[in-house]
Amino acid sequence: MSFAVATLVILTTGAAVYWYMNRHKPLKYILSELRYTLDMQGAGAGGLIDDWVNLRRNKIVLPAANRKIAVVTGGARGIGTEVIRGLLKANMTVIMGIRKPELVKTLSETMENGENLYAFQLDLQSLKSVKQFAQNVLKKYHEIHILVNNAGIMFGDYKLTEDGIETQLSVNHISHFYLTHLLLPALKTTGKVGEASRVVNVTSCAHYPGKIYFEDINMNEHYDTTAAYSQSKLAQLMTARYINKLLEEEGSPVKCYAVHPGIVNTDLFEKTLFRKFFPWVMRTFFKSPEKGAISILHACFNKDLENNGGLYISNCIEGISSRYSKNIEHQKKLFVISCDLIGIDSNVYGKSV
Repeated sequence: MSFAVATLVILTTGAAVYWYMNRHKPLKYILSELRYTLDMQGAGAGGLIDDWVNLRRNKIVLPAANRKIAVVTGGARGIGTEVIRGLLKANMTVIMGIRKPELVKTLSETMENGENLYAFQLDLQSLKSVKQFAQNVLKKYHEIHILVNNAGIMFGDYKLTEDGIETQLSVNHISHFYLTHLLLPALKTTGKVGEASRVVNVTSCAHYPGKIYFEDINMNEHYDTTAAYSQSKLAQLMTARYINKLLEEEGSPVKCYAVHPGIVNTDLFEKTLFRKFFPWVMRTFFKSPEKGAISILHACFNKDLENNGGLYISNCIEGISSRYSKNIEHQKKLFVISCDLIGIDSNVYGKSV
């Protein structure tokens, strides 16, 4: 049997099994879920190839950023921990937003300059918690040089937060969108011409097959966890571009970037069949969290990016992003919907009111 025939048999068998397991659903939903599953695998394969081809580009020289302040969401494990480690090595003061801030003591003991690491409680499934976190940060720190919207979740069952927002959309996009709004006045005050403050959204190549469900943003009609994740990551990329555009138009010294850290072996894959059946593939071919952090740190510090805001970065260079993410009308529509979800007028986003 030829390779092509064998592949066709495997795909046909897999599709048949998938249909049988989901036969209670309307056919259009089965086909949609199957398409997203296949497209996501394709995006992942493309991400792996990109990581291998551009391996040599993943380098970062940390500057001396003494007395500068960075805010990072998440960071108790995975890529976020390594990003924080890099920021501390650059002599920055780092404020973590995590659900269990008591973990900071143990974490700081494992890091160079760990005495400069602090934490406040943050639950990205609650806009009230986001507001309280921002207030805690701004009460103690009047300057912010870098905001890294890092924390995220992947897949899981359908669930709405206390604010009535689909969980992946809330954690990955809306709460970070709100936090950026609340901290932008401090970022604007801190930034200077030639030395802008920076907002870094940690997105993913998983944005590529995605679209924004403008008419059903919470996917109430039919929930596909893969499509929901893809939507949330696409939203992070699109808002980084659109917010950067708004900041440039008003002449504010703040730049926004979206970063795909690579295909990284982290706990995000904990509930996936891939980790269950192919853990050796992840150990062998996926990036380590330390290597995944490099592109994020590149977006935080690289001087050449100063005049190139709104960039999608992968492996420390401009990455290949979807046509959908570049559509300015889609970006604007998403921005307005996101403002509605956090309860503000779009005209006051990022402004002191």
